[in-house]
Amino acid sequence: MPVTDAVRTSSVHTVAVSRAAAELVLKRGEFELAVHLGIVRVEARRGGGRPRVRQEEIDRLRTEDGFPGALRERVRTVGTAEGARLLGISPVRFTRLARAGCVTPVAFYLNRYRAVVWLYLAQELGGLAARSPELLVGRSPAWMRDRLDSGTDCRPRNWRSRRIERLLTLTDDPWARAAVAAQALDPAQLAEVVDDPYERAYFARVRPEPVFGPRGSSATRDAMARLMLAEEPDEILWRRVNLIMELDSARELRQAPRPGDERRPDLEALGRPPVPAEPFEPAEPSRPVAPTEPAKPGERVEQAEPAGDLARPAEPAVQGSPVGLLARLRLRRVRGYRHPRERAGRTAARSGGHHPSGRRRPVAGPRGGAGREGAVEGG
Repeated sequence: MPVTDAVRTSSVHTVAVSRAAAELVLKRGEFELAVHLGIVRVEARRGGGRPRVRQEEIDRLRTEDGFPGALRERVRTVGTAEGARLLGISPVRFTRLARAGCVTPVAFYLNRYRAVVWLYLAQELGGLAARSPELLVGRSPAWMRDRLDSGTDCRPRNWRSRRIERLLTLTDDPWARAAVAAQALDPAQLAEVVDDPYERAYFARVRPEPVFGPRGSSATRDAMARLMLAEEPDEILWRRVNLIMELDSARELRQAPRPGDERRPDLEALGRPPVPAEPFEPAEPSRPVAPTEPAKPGERVEQAEPAGDLARPAEPAVQGSPVGLLARLRLRRVRGYRHPRERAGRTAARSGGHHPSGRRRPVAGPRGGAGREGAVEGG
């Protein structure tokens, strides 16, 4: 069952909900129902996480008369068969009373056939027998017969109304209350009332959660979401009006967060503001190189020495600059830069195969079916 936001944990001694359930001799389902009904008060933690229970709250419940039997009796639930036995009527008549809205379910579960099985508080059934004994015997009233003949089933609507009322009682945060009210509308109806997608997304973050966290199978959670939706037109209108009222109160308190509104948690924990990213500066485009004139036939072409900036080791390119390794290689080809060994080989070929030092270089034979680049072919 959900957690109240009205009271926050302080320096007083608190215990986990699992330990509190053990000290109160309650099962998990019984403890959740006790929290939902307001029998056990829990406190939300400031930094988030699972709620906790004050030790004095546990001591208060343990000192009540008849503990633990009296406490467990207040959260005892029964089905149709056992409820009919408590009232002294047949299961068929009990079902008719429930469908007509004479008793309100407090919980449900899915059986092996994925059918909804409603559960009722045993104490409330006893109150019905004392309050309206005429419903248990004789002919059913005319209003009940008319309602049943029309195919009305009040169990989902009564359970839904009861659950929403309890959830609204257990929280005082306006946005959490608006999130509870929004659960009764399908996505299409919700988008008509709340046209801001950030507000609809914020509902999922602040919606009250059970004290033990989400539990049950996916089929159970789907059934829960389906049963929470209003069905009749009058109920849909009522839920829309309630959501508008809760949303107006929430907007007056604060606005729903937008992307970028929240500070980065890692820097906020260190007490430092986030460092803004430096603006991107595009690299300066390289200047075009003028093409060289072609050499005349028989004219010796002197190879230019590499420029001083090309002779030096290239500096690493700045991240984001288009001048990289491939760009430098292309620039060398355009400027006519060649490796010193390659220049020496070409010069020796033009001078008759003599090495610059005056000695003839040996002729390299074929290697692997192809001559090496720059070698002189012998005849």
